[in-house]
Amino acid sequence: MLDRQNHFYAKGKYLFGFILVLFIAVTCAAFSMTGNEDFDFARREVLLRRIGHELLLQSGDSTSRVLPIKKVAENEYQIRFEKEFTFDPISLVNTTKLLLANDPLAEDYVVKVLNFSDSSVAYAYAISKNKKDEIIACIGRKQPRARYIIDIKLKPTGINTAKNGYLLGSLPFLAFVGFIFFRSVKPRRALPIDDQHPDMITLGSVLFDAKNRKLTINEKMIELTGTETRLLLIFARSPNELIERSRLQKEIWEDEGVIVGRSLDMFISKLRKKLEADPAINIVVIRSKGYRLEINA
Repeated sequence: MLDRQNHFYAKGKYLFGFILVLFIAVTCAAFSMTGNEDFDFARREVLLRRIGHELLLQSGDSTSRVLPIKKVAENEYQIRFEKEFTFDPISLVNTTKLLLANDPLAEDYVVKVLNFSDSSVAYAYAISKNKKDEIIACIGRKQPRARYIIDIKLKPTGINTAKNGYLLGSLPFLAFVGFIFFRSVKPRRALPIDDQHPDMITLGSVLFDAKNRKLTINEKMIELTGTETRLLLIFARSPNELIERSRLQKEIWEDEGVIVGRSLDMFISKLRKKLEADPAINIVVIRSKGYRLEINA
């Protein structure tokens, strides 16, 4: 016969293990996404440095350096230069379009050419995969030689949003699973058990001696059969809870190889009669589901 307490702890361990595995999976996914983001930045850095290199060549400078790319915000980067240079707006537009076409996340972006001295905007334009949303002006005016910073801000894509949503969305899901877990393991009011005689269980004013198959009610001794004892023991370990009919049949008769539905009804009826001396105890039928041992305090 299945031990209710072992079943309870097994269920708790299973749920705890599920939460632990889920937590590990989310953590691994987070680290994986972080690794992917690092790779994306490294690849994008190469493209941005290439833009800076091309601008210097177009300005006639083949010796000065493009300084390390600076990430100033999420999806925003700056290309900085060692020396002054001049640029043609149309060449800048075409160069960024050509090279950023190799970045799958750079479909929409804004480019600002900033003066190094005060960060004022010397020139700016917006590129979009939807041509009608592009903003490009003053392309025929070559800009004076100066120390510039090229600031490129990419529009957040659905991929990035999905990554953040996955991580954030997992948190309430974990909280929900945790809530279900703690509800399932909420402590129930235990029946009084004699520590020196663990087979002695108190049901209201009834003393149930499972080992000797006896009930003591108002100092009167009532004998129980083996099947009645096994049946009452299942109810006693889960007072005021629904016990499914199929479970009772399985645990009591399956080992004998025969399960007879009417036999269960007969033993339930016999138990009721033996317990009726205490009106606070009753075995209630839950139609189409099973039975419940009700113990009123």
